[in-house]
Amino acid sequence: MSEELIPENPEQETEENEAEAVKQRKNGLYPGISDELADNMKSGWADTEQHGLQPIAQSEHTAARRAALSARFPGERLVIPAGNLKTRSNDTEYAFRASTEYAYLTGDQTQDGVLVLEPKDGGHEATLYLLPRSNRENGEFWLDGQGELWVGRRNSLSEAEQLLSIPTKDVRELTAALTEATGPVRNVRGHDPSVEAALTDKVTAERDEELRVYLSEARLVKDAFEIAELQKACDATARGFEDVVRSLDKAEATSERFIEGTFFLRARIEGNDIGYASICAAGPHATTLHWVRNDGDVRSGELLLLDAGVETNDLYTADVTRTLPINGTFSPLQRKIYDAVYEAQEAGIAAVRPGATFRDFHEASQRVLAEKLVAWGLLGDLDVEKVLELGLQRRWTLHGTGHMLGMDVHDCAVARTEAYVDGVLEPGVCLTVEPGLYFQADDLTVPEEYRGIGVRIEDDILVTEDGNRNLSDTLPRQADEVEAWMARLKG
Repeated sequence: MSEELIPENPEQETEENEAEAVKQRKNGLYPGISDELADNMKSGWADTEQHGLQPIAQSEHTAARRAALSARFPGERLVIPAGNLKTRSNDTEYAFRASTEYAYLTGDQTQDGVLVLEPKDGGHEATLYLLPRSNRENGEFWLDGQGELWVGRRNSLSEAEQLLSIPTKDVRELTAALTEATGPVRNVRGHDPSVEAALTDKVTAERDEELRVYLSEARLVKDAFEIAELQKACDATARGFEDVVRSLDKAEATSERFIEGTFFLRARIEGNDIGYASICAAGPHATTLHWVRNDGDVRSGELLLLDAGVETNDLYTADVTRTLPINGTFSPLQRKIYDAVYEAQEAGIAAVRPGATFRDFHEASQRVLAEKLVAWGLLGDLDVEKVLELGLQRRWTLHGTGHMLGMDVHDCAVARTEAYVDGVLEPGVCLTVEPGLYFQADDLTVPEEYRGIGVRIEDDILVTEDGNRNLSDTLPRQADEVEAWMARLKG
């Protein structure tokens, strides 16, 4: 990384500079800025303002979402921040990812943005507070570490307004306005400390949580734009899984990191990023639910549990898992365990339909797995009903069978229990169905040959008017189909 040309003595900047002095990097190579250089940097730049821009594809959908939010909280000022950059180490930052609530309501993904809905005429007037273009007169664009010369051009306020179909203002004016504001206010907390400081005496934790819960529950049912994005994410994810299968020989020569990097390349080519840390778990690592170290060996004869998802440029993520025989062929025991999980997933998917409860697909999958464990003699002389009553199957099934999916991999996470896990499914809900069996390498309660085998199969299921649609069904699931698919890809 290059060093910014930041002055040793910011006081030397010209009188025209009304911006805050820019902090000098301690070991910068330049002692200061001459008046001549400061003047030179002000001029000779082309006008790059863009005109006649068309609104982004989801602008009508974000407007509808804001209208629903307005109707839920009449007469109250609502503040939804995007969030700020977070330091990774010293003066480097993590890649910015706008808060889900903000991106859901605006379609914008820029740092420091804040959506404010002001009560007006029985509804609300939306204003998007954003950073404007970097100031060239005061040198901000080349002296500030986040100036456009260093990090790239951003949209002007006018351009953002055209793209997002929301009136815009300079976000640097917001905290003063919020400090002086009167009347009831709600804020989505945890994203912007400066906003929270400005509202500290105007909000309550309970009221803010009600706003956050509403925005979580609003995402339970996806609109047409969101469904198309989720399908796009699943299709790209399927191509990423194909990339991995084609490169398994290279992974065997290196480590799980080759698998991780291979999938990440697809995510960056076709989307914004991975939607969550990829689980590239080979051999006994497959029994660790959140194995994201991805530094282990990849060995022929063992299984690879790959749990990964592409996040689209509009921040909707897939969440798919396949368990693959690294050499392309399941051993008899691997196939037995795999087939049990496949049967459990089939039962779970069949239970996803309008009018069913969220718990139905989980219970259907768990029952199948409990039946298998009892049939294999792993639970003594207990019958299936007793096993399920006591939850004894959980030693090897471990987790719930699925979760809501959308802009967050575990979407709608703060929704009320009665609206989520105790809720009723309806068309537009998207969830995962992902049963698994995991026999830990040190589990002395199972036969030795089971130990170190982990299997999970996961797909992204959309509830439709007449049942469901598997958004990730381009990837094979049945054992024979998996083997044939792998053979075809490996040539």
